[in-house]
Amino acid sequence: MRRYGDDYLMNWAEIKTNDIANGEGVRTSLFVSGCRHHCKNCFNSITWDFGYGNLFTEETMEEIFDSVDHDWINGITLLGGEPFEPENQKVLVPFLVMFREKFPNKNVWCYTGFTFEEILGTTEPKSRAATDISKEMLSLIDVLVDGPFIENLHSITLKFRGSSNQRIIDIKKTAEQKKIVLYLE
Repeated sequence: MRRYGDDYLMNWAEIKTNDIANGEGVRTSLFVSGCRHHCKNCFNSITWDFGYGNLFTEETMEEIFDSVDHDWINGITLLGGEPFEPENQKVLVPFLVMFREKFPNKNVWCYTGFTFEEILGTTEPKSRAATDISKEMLSLIDVLVDGPFIENLHSITLKFRGSSNQRIIDIKKTAEQKKIVLYLE
């Protein structure tokens, strides 16, 4: 597996197979550990701790690959925790490269508390999510649900997001058109 730097360890909190809640269709969802956002009333605050859960290993990747190797599985979803924490990017980018090679017709959704602009590094001050590999990670994702969970903007009527500030972005069309294109309103 290709690695970035010496610090490439990541823990994961949960793997949900046959998940229908975290993206379109039936998916496998990987809940990574580690998040510094600490959104008020986060639905998964146990994953804030980078040390929580299990070490992400080659066996973990094979478990995920095996779980999506069925016609009825649309793809994977990354959430957590925070996939775009710099430490997690170092593990997720090589994993996503391998996933794309094995499953070119399946899609990748990713939930992040960072905005798309913060990941690209176009905000001031520069976000910690804007690393030397964050753009590569974005290029391996099809749909990005961005922005922090904001409790007073929460609504149970929203599809695939927790609060109305969050956007569901079509990453491929956004890259082609050089402007944010929403996947779903």
